[in-house]
Amino acid sequence: MIKAVIFDWGGVLIDNPADGLRHFCAKKLGVESDTFTKEYSKYEPDFQIGVLSEEELWKKICADLGIIPKGMLWLNAVRSTFTLKKEIVEMIKELRLNHYKIGFLSNTELPAREYFFEQCWDTLFDALVFSCVEGTLKPEKKIYQIALEKLEVQPEEAIFIDDKKSYIDGAKSIGMKGIVFLNPEQVKKELICLGVKLA
Repeated sequence: MIKAVIFDWGGVLIDNPADGLRHFCAKKLGVESDTFTKEYSKYEPDFQIGVLSEEELWKKICADLGIIPKGMLWLNAVRSTFTLKKEIVEMIKELRLNHYKIGFLSNTELPAREYFFEQCWDTLFDALVFSCVEGTLKPEKKIYQIALEKLEVQPEEAIFIDDKKSYIDGAKSIGMKGIVFLNPEQVKKELICLGVKLA
């Protein structure tokens, strides 16, 4: 029996923000988006597990690019890019009405987490798992296990929804069920097929 549904952030709760974030930062730094992306990708994993602070991130990127740091950019980049999908919010409300536990699981950075709480999105969820807090990333098994522990459910009692197949495969590797997100209607159909009640 399914007791919990866990949602990814970027690409599920919001449109995939990667391009928007990188374009915003590249513009502020005065470089091409591809140039910024190449440099940022070297440091992204450490930024997302909280090993690298935002200040350190910009020092490294700007040193690589040979430019002067422009201050903390990530939070403003997030504010300009992230918009919650109303259809997913309604889906979460339906699931809660049917007494399912709702989890949040994301590879993300501390400034993005700050924005998450600014928007009071935490009120939608019973458990929150941010890679930057937990020090582990999808698709590592540990991050899914943390989510299950916080929700107090067994792997077979939980469904994870993400737009990346490799992250769904990570969830399945510990016994969870998974749905690769394409659109809200497709997810609803697949949830129902897995025995989940919706309104």
